[in-house]
Amino acid sequence: MFVAAMAGLMWLAEIVDTALGGDLDQYGIEPHDGDGLIGIATAPFLHAGFGHLIGNTIPFLILGASIALSGLARIVWATVIIAVVAGLGTWLVAPAGTEHIGASGIVFGYATYLMTRGIFSRSMVHLLVGAVVLVIYGSTLLFSLVPRDGISWQGHLFGGIGGVIAAWALEARRTSSPSRTPSTFA
Repeated sequence: MFVAAMAGLMWLAEIVDTALGGDLDQYGIEPHDGDGLIGIATAPFLHAGFGHLIGNTIPFLILGASIALSGLARIVWATVIIAVVAGLGTWLVAPAGTEHIGASGIVFGYATYLMTRGIFSRSMVHLLVGAVVLVIYGSTLLFSLVPRDGISWQGHLFGGIGGVIAAWALEARRTSSPSRTPSTFA
C-alpha cells in the first residue's frame, strides 16, 4: 500500500504540474544551493512529463512491492535511506545550476537493495531474488551511469549506493546476533 500510495502521489503531482505548466519542477534538487535541499524530499514525486513518470512507475511498483513483502517498516526505512542518500549525493556532486527530478534514484536504490540484501541476510531466497533483479536490471543500471544530457546519473549512482546502505543497515542487524532474534524491520 505504501508503494502504491507513493506512486499515486507521483501521478497526482504530474497532473498538477502539467496543469500549472511545469511550475512544480522547480522544487527538484538544486545542487550546491541551500534552497535546493528541499528537493531531497520533493524530487522523487516530480517528473519531466508523463513518459518520464511511466518509465519510473513500473519498476518503482515492481521493485518496491518486492521489498514491501517484508513489511511496512522495511519498505518505509529502505525508501527513506535511499531517498536521503540519493538526494544528498546528487546535491553534493551534480553541477550547480542544474535541476534534478524523478523517482529513478529510488528505483535504482530498490534494485541494488534487492541485489545486495541476500549478501547481508545470508538468505538463499534473498540471494535468488537479487540474482533475478541483476539479470533483469543489471544492464539498465550500468547504462544509466553513463553521463548524458538530461539524465541525472548522479541520482542513479547515489540511489544505487543508498540501496546498498539500506540493505546493510536493515539486514546486518538481523544476522549479527547468534540467536537471530526477530527484527522490528522483518
